Amino acid sequence: MLTVEKIGGTSMSQFDQVLENIIQINSPQIPKNNRIFVVSAYSGVTNWLLEHKKTGEPGVYNYFLRGEDFSAPLFALLQRLLEINTTLVPLGLDLAAANAFITERIKQAETMLKSLSQVLASGYVLEKDIHLAAREILASIGEAHSAFNSTSILTNHNIPARMVDLCGFEDNHAYTIDERIHYGLQGIDFTQGICIATGYTKGTEGIMRAFDRGYSEVTFSKIAVEVQADEAIIHKEYHLSSADPGIVGVENCVPVGLTNFIVADQLADIGMEAIHPKAAKPLELAGINIRIKNTFEPLHDGTLISKDYQSPTPKVEIVSGSNQMLAVEIHDPLMVSEVGYDARIMEYFMRYGISYVLKSTNANSITMVVWDTPVAREMIEVLKENFYQVNFIEAAMVCAMGTNLSGPGFLYRATKALYENGINIECYGQSLMQVNLQFVLLRASYNDAIRALNASLCTPGANK
Repeated sequence: MLTVEKIGGTSMSQFDQVLENIIQINSPQIPKNNRIFVVSAYSGVTNWLLEHKKTGEPGVYNYFLRGEDFSAPLFALLQRLLEINTTLVPLGLDLAAANAFITERIKQAETMLKSLSQVLASGYVLEKDIHLAAREILASIGEAHSAFNSTSILTNHNIPARMVDLCGFEDNHAYTIDERIHYGLQGIDFTQGICIATGYTKGTEGIMRAFDRGYSEVTFSKIAVEVQADEAIIHKEYHLSSADPGIVGVENCVPVGLTNFIVADQLADIGMEAIHPKAAKPLELAGINIRIKNTFEPLHDGTLISKDYQSPTPKVEIVSGSNQMLAVEIHDPLMVSEVGYDARIMEYFMRYGISYVLKSTNANSITMVVWDTPVAREMIEVLKENFYQVNFIEAAMVCAMGTNLSGPGFLYRATKALYENGINIECYGQSLMQVNLQFVLLRASYNDAIRALNASLCTPGANK
């Protein structure tokens, strides 16, 4: 059985647990071949290289973006990477080789960035293209660092391992992402050991340009399709659970166990990604199942995401959502029966590159729920200038999802649970597919709503 397995940054930063629970170096029953690991950078490293994913705190990239000296911040980052290396020595890292590798990679990156700065100063190319190239170069460093270290540690545990460096620092081939993966894996006999592949892949289309910070899952997906893996496994620091344990408590939620790609898409739409949606689609089309496993519970089967699974009995599998939404309402007395009114609104959504998460209409108003971003707020101000009446609220969305919600009573039980907890529903949506009940609420109600719906719909016996 050939598996492709992705290890996230939080798990990588606890590599002793990766060795014990995922690779299981001391367990003769666990195969030490036919496994390809796609590794993320250690926790925090990509934030240092680019910017903090949540807070926006600037990284090395921002110095380049502002035209400031980036060499000093880059080599300050190198010191932090060398410190990480030191912590891995007890696990078997060859410190001298690891330090030499990442030092050389940082120097190569500095040379490339200086060349880009000179090209930028010439004025012959678009700033945006140069900035994106710099972002790609910097992003790749984190995955190269962790992949080299992981290969070194396994080798020193007498486990045959080889690094598959997809970052493209050592060649000038103008490969697409798919081509680089194809040629990078070409000729490897997977039965002879473990492969450690970088989560970053260099390609002419630019993996960050296309997928931004979800690029490692895209590499993982493309590798699985390339080698026709029997299963694609994502190792996380938590289970895909019926609700967020941080909100409802670990004792009040359970691993989902079985679900399908449709529900995975619903999760991605509200930012709670089991897997990046653009990474899931190739796997779904290739008929490769995804398994989400908890790094720290290796004996648990985790959750299997497949194409055809549907719960034999109607039930809610997951309650999730986001408290970072805006609900935008466009009202116009002349909207009644006017064909194509919403098409006029969508022209602005397309112009600003904004996709809505929910749309609800009545005779003379249309409500759309979008992510709360500066661009979305800018668009709303433009909408106000061009439509009769535009209002918005800072909102949360809470969803009850499952592969089979076709039975009667789910909406009643959900709204009853919210009512009994004093939570008002500002807006609501459900499609004919009946896999997702979407409730729009005020932000202050978000955590209470998650707890209420989980208790009503997901706790043991709730779906009986």
